[in-house]
Order: sequence, then structure tokens, then C-alpha cells
Amino acid sequence: MKWGMRNYGMLLLILTLTFMASGSFAGAQTLSGGVVAGRVVDAQSGSPLEYANVLVYDREDGTQITGTTTNKEGIFRLTGIRPGAYKVEVSFMGYYPLTIDTVELASTDEGVRLGTIELERAVLMMEGVDVTTDKPAVEFKIDKKVINVSKHYTATSGTAVDVLESVPSVTVDVEGNVTLRGSTNFTLLIDGRPTVLEPDDALQQLPASSIENIEIITNPSAKYDPTGIAGIINIVMRKQRSQGTNGIANANIGLDDKYGADFLLNHRMDKLNVYFGANFRDEAHPGSILLDNRTTSGDTISYISSSGDMRWHRKFYGLRGGIDIYLSASDVLNLAGRYGGRNMENTADREYEEWSVPGDTHNLYVSETGMDHGHDYYSLNTDYTHTFGVKEHNLKGHAMLSRRSGDEESSTELFDENGLITYGVLTREKGPSDRLRANIDYSLPLMDVNILEAGYQGSMSRSTDSTEMFEYDTIAGEYEFRPEFSHAIEYDDRIHSIYGLYKGEWGEFGYQAGMRGEYTYRFIELVGEDESFEIDRWDLFPTAHISYGLPRENEVMASYTRRINRPRGWELEPFMTWMDAYNVRTGNPALQPEYINSYELGWQKHFGRNFLSLEGYYRETENKVERVRSVYDENVILHSVENVGTDYSFGAEAMVDWELARWLNINLTGDVYDYRVEGMLYGEPFTRESFNWNTRINTTFKITSSTRLQLNGIYYSPSVSSQGRREGFYTTNAAVRQDLWNRKLSATLQLRNIFGTARHEFTSEGTNFYSYTEFSRKSPVVMLTFTFNFNRYRPDRQRDESGEEYEEEVIF
Repeated sequence: MKWGMRNYGMLLLILTLTFMASGSFAGAQTLSGGVVAGRVVDAQSGSPLEYANVLVYDREDGTQITGTTTNKEGIFRLTGIRPGAYKVEVSFMGYYPLTIDTVELASTDEGVRLGTIELERAVLMMEGVDVTTDKPAVEFKIDKKVINVSKHYTATSGTAVDVLESVPSVTVDVEGNVTLRGSTNFTLLIDGRPTVLEPDDALQQLPASSIENIEIITNPSAKYDPTGIAGIINIVMRKQRSQGTNGIANANIGLDDKYGADFLLNHRMDKLNVYFGANFRDEAHPGSILLDNRTTSGDTISYISSSGDMRWHRKFYGLRGGIDIYLSASDVLNLAGRYGGRNMENTADREYEEWSVPGDTHNLYVSETGMDHGHDYYSLNTDYTHTFGVKEHNLKGHAMLSRRSGDEESSTELFDENGLITYGVLTREKGPSDRLRANIDYSLPLMDVNILEAGYQGSMSRSTDSTEMFEYDTIAGEYEFRPEFSHAIEYDDRIHSIYGLYKGEWGEFGYQAGMRGEYTYRFIELVGEDESFEIDRWDLFPTAHISYGLPRENEVMASYTRRINRPRGWELEPFMTWMDAYNVRTGNPALQPEYINSYELGWQKHFGRNFLSLEGYYRETENKVERVRSVYDENVILHSVENVGTDYSFGAEAMVDWELARWLNINLTGDVYDYRVEGMLYGEPFTRESFNWNTRINTTFKITSSTRLQLNGIYYSPSVSSQGRREGFYTTNAAVRQDLWNRKLSATLQLRNIFGTARHEFTSEGTNFYSYTEFSRKSPVVMLTFTFNFNRYRPDRQRDESGEEYEEEVIF
């Protein structure tokens, strides 16, 4: 079967290329019947301007006849226009409007092509200072939200996680774990490519200062990998494309042993662009923890209560570099690589009290726990793009080879009042993982505004994980190996995908429909134990997106996607692994993948430089996977994973970006949704429901031309799962930024969790057990960051898909 997979992959590739080749013979048709069409771009960069306003007026009396907005390619198409003489006005915030007053239609069968319309950036001269438009903190596209990281001053010294804390659709808990619309299962991409690391690990390693923007795609099309319940988070890294050598460097320092630095260098010649960057981060977070457990066995109820101090200590480092080779006007080759690593240490010293009812004995002791997790990784990427002379008619290829290796050691020791070890357990886990991924994508424009896309993607990975357990022998005074809790397991995963996508416009109506087919093969083998598991399955994933442009800068959008969340390797492991003295975990080889049906309906409205967006969504997850708990032994909890049933999320998101004055901007977002999960757990039916909501307000004051103050407030409501409840919490952040030396240097002072209100409280309850956990980190977190720009570093203009090239606010 393993060798047969190569034949499946080759067959899929041949079918894809055949389908693409057949499409290349299709021709373009001409416009017909009362149509005015064109394309709006930035005059300097040539990038398309999405959502530019296009209005048609009667040339004689000035009456507005019709209007529309441009799509993400900057294209507009107005239909149903009667014969006559007209003028067309094109405008976009931050640009000078342009009027074309020579548009004439002689008959209803005539079409007028206005060609490419270039808009010039609006610049206001003030005493030798050029003031340009601020880039908004969050931009809404037809299929994504784009978070402009440079506008999140309260996250300047942090990581991608700190930026996401203030982003619509995203929730971040006190440990830095990210959820997208209530789910931890999402796909993370970096520059459109899959990451080697787990999403939370990668997000906590990427410094915010190295990121250009973050894209949130909650209902991706068939072109994207369907893995993940909630959608995709794509991190777009900084890269410079202007001529010469330039760069940017950041350094930060904070209280409680926090410091870091990063830089990015670029050198651009006519047909060559080379870039190299590095980052290092060392941060410690002291905090406190409280734990109460209760288990029942027969007529006996056992209790454990503990409290103490914890310390999270993390070190990250990374290198990245690449070269863009412009082989010709139609061909670009990119070679890139990344290397990095992480070391994470968590330690805790707690005082325990243990007792049982009935009974009158109280045991008092001290616990010392530690976890040391380290890994390193690398990835090598190559990309090739060929353009066939017409925009959107291209062929793209990508390949990535990656490897990740890691070692983890965790220990728990209990001491009596005399300082003697009464119990100790030591576990070690390690193993490498290798992956090869390749894809080819073809795009063919048809009939001016329609596009046909097709492609193939293949992913092959292999990994080996080993687990060893040692238990302290109080008589011998040393740790002894426990083979019954020690295992080695090998994974072989292969996924082959083929997709087709067609999108276009009909008047004010935009549409996109796609289908993706995936073949999954997974083989899991317990080394030396004569036990294995196999998954062999085909799946189909349809997607559909529509939009309709309404008068007065209104637009309505709707979409549907089907997605999948496959179990992770450790979730399928059929053996037990001790986590500490009171917790043990096991996988579930019978676990089925989750299937997600997601629906969205959105409305957007521009009010000059202000913006309002409303989105409604409904998501249904079949074979819902949850981590569940049960009693393993007296005062010992067994953690496992089960398909508990089906969950439903029905809610709405709203965002308003309001510029009250030139010196004051308010960005307010809110998310409300009803969550329900129902099914069977341990043979008993259950239903849990909660009404969830969260809100964020981000206020930016432009105190002077070079000084910014930003205040940020966030609230998360309580939420439930099949066995538990997480309590709500809020947090407040602030930052002030000062530009110096003609903006070559900037300093940002950042305060996070100012009032110490961000804490984690979780209650879990089931048959014969109850557990309550509370922990928090020391606050406030205080950081000071310095940013140095040399040779006038600018963000990559090509990265802004809206086409709007923003400078920083003030240029001397």
C-alpha cells in the first residue's frame, strides 16, 4: 500500500496537468451591451486598489446613474447603462479622485473599456512635512481580514500572539494559547506556506516586529488546504523590494528577565533581491497556581488541595533568508530557508494537602515539578512563477523540505516534612519529524473578469516518537526504568489533493465555486509490539463564495466551506504516558476526524475614512473531538480524547473603525455567539450550552506628528466544553511610541495586563471527579523597544493586496 501511494500521486498530477492544459485553449470574450469596465491601480506601484469607488453620472444634469466598487484585482464592471453621454468618477480614500468625462455609449450593445486608471496618492503639505494616510489597524477584504502589525503599538515588543490578542475572531488565553472563533484547531501558514512547528509554538516564536501583516481567513476556498476547524491564519513576514541595501533592527528589554532583538537586511538589484534576518528572544513569566481535586471511589471521597508559585521561561531563536531571481519579465524563482529553535522551561513549587472522607488523616507535603522542552527545526523552500503575458494567467510551483526534532523531559517529586522524597516520576519524550510538500497551481483568465484555477498538492511526512518513564524507588534511592510505560511509535502520513475553482463577476454580482478532493493514507506502528493502525480514505470538500455590490459603498458577502480536522499523532497513541504524580494520559486509536460545515454572511459599509463591518456565521462540527477526563486511581485523573458528538456555533461579529478627529482613532470589535455541544460520553447522553461574547477597543491618540499613544481593552466571557467551564476575564494594555531623528529611530514603551486581571480559571467535572484550576502571571508586563531604520526601509509594496501603498504617518 505504501508503494501504491506513489502511483496515486502521479495519477493525480497527470489529471491536474491535463485539465489545466485543456483550459489553456479557452479564449477571452469581449464585453457586450451597455457596459463600462476598467481597472484601478496605484499610480506609483501599479498595485490594484480593492474597494475603490466608481460612480457614473449623466454628463448634462449630473444625476448619478449607477456605481460600484472594484474587486481585489482592482477591476470593475458596470452593466445595463442606456445610450448617452456620461462622466465616470473614480475615488479611493487616501488618493486624489479622478474624473473621466468623455464616456459615450451609442447603443445598448456597446461596451466601453476605460483601461487602467491610475490614482495618485493624496499628500497634504504642512510646513515642509508630508502628511500621508494612516494605514488602518485592521482591513476587511472579501475573503479575509488583514491585520497591519505596525499599527498595534501595544504588541511592538511581543510576538504574533500579542498581536492576535487584539484581532477580531481570535481569542488568546493567559498562557498564550490561540483560538480562532472558539477553536484551537486552525491552519497556520507563514508567507502562504505551512509551518514546521505546531501553530501555538510558531506564533510564540515570531517577533511582532518581523511581521508585515496577519491574514485571518475563516472560510477559505478550495485552493487552500482544508485542514483545521476554524480556518487559516497566514503570517506575512517583512521583505523589502526597493533598490539598494536597507534594513530594520529592533531591540527590547523588560522587567522580570525579558529581552530580545531581531533584524532584517535586504539588498535589491535589477534582477536579484537578497534578504536575511535573525531574531532572539528570552522571556520569563513568574506567576501563581491553585489546584483543587476531588475523586470518588466507592464510599470514599479523596481530596487534594495545592497552591504555590510557577515560572514560565522561554528562549527562541531563528534565522531566515532568501533570494529572488527575476529570470525574465515573466519568470521569477525564489529560494528561501529558515532555521530556528526553542527551549521552554516550566517549574513549580507547591504545598499540598491530601485527605479522605471517611478518615481523619491529613498528609502535608511539598511538590517540585519541572518541564524542559527543546526543539530545533529547518525548512528549505523553492517557488517558481511563470506569467503568460496576461494578468492572472500564470503557473506557480512550490516545494518545501522540512525537519523538526525535539526532546522533552518532565519530572515530579513529592517531599515529606523531613525533606525526603516520597514519590518521583521522570518522563522523557523525543523524536524527529520529516516532511516533503509540493504543489502546482494554474490560473487562467476568461471573459475579462472570470478566472479558472486548478492545482495539485502532495504532502508526505514521517516521524518517530519515543517515550520513556522512570519511577523513584524510595528504598534504593534512585530512579528505575518502567518498560510497561515506555514505548516507541512510527508515523507515516501521505495526503494527495486536487482542486478546481471558478470565479467571476456578473454585473454587481461576484461568485466563486470550487471543489477539492483529498486522499489520506496514514500508517501507525508501535515499534517492537506487533501492533499497527491504518487509515485509508477519500474526502471531498466543496466551497462557494458570493458577493453583491450595493449602492453607496455597501457590499454583501456569503460563503460556505467544508473542512476537516484530522487527529494529531499523540491523540491516536494506544498507551499511557504519565504527566505527573496525579495525571496520566492516553490516546484513542479509534478517533475519527472532525468534519466542519461553515457558513458566513457579511456586510460592509464605508463612511469616508470610517468603516463598519457585520458578519454572521454558523458552524457545525461532526465527530467533535474533546479532551476528556475520568478517574484512573485514587487522586489520579486519566486524560484522553473522544468523539463526543456534534457541536454548533451560531454568532455574529461586528467591527467599526472610526476616526473621530485627525488625532483620534477608535477601533471597536465585538463577537457574540451561542455554543452548544451534545452527544454521548462514557455511555451517557449530555448537552452543554453557553452564550459567549468578547469585545475589544483600541484607541490611538496622535499627540504630535511623531508621538502616538495607544490604549487597548479586551474582555472574554465564560465558555463551556463537554466536561468543563472556563471563566471570563479582561485585560488592559497601553503603549506610547516616539519617533526620533527624522524617524530613523523609534522608541515604544509598552505595558500589558496593567491591572493584573488576566487569569485562567477552569472547572472540570464528571463521573466521580471534580477539578478546579486557577493560575495567573505576574503583572504588569513592562517592555521598552527601540526600532532603527537605515537607508529608509519601507514595507514591501507588493504585500498589500488591496493595492494601497501606505507610508508611515509623517515623512520629513
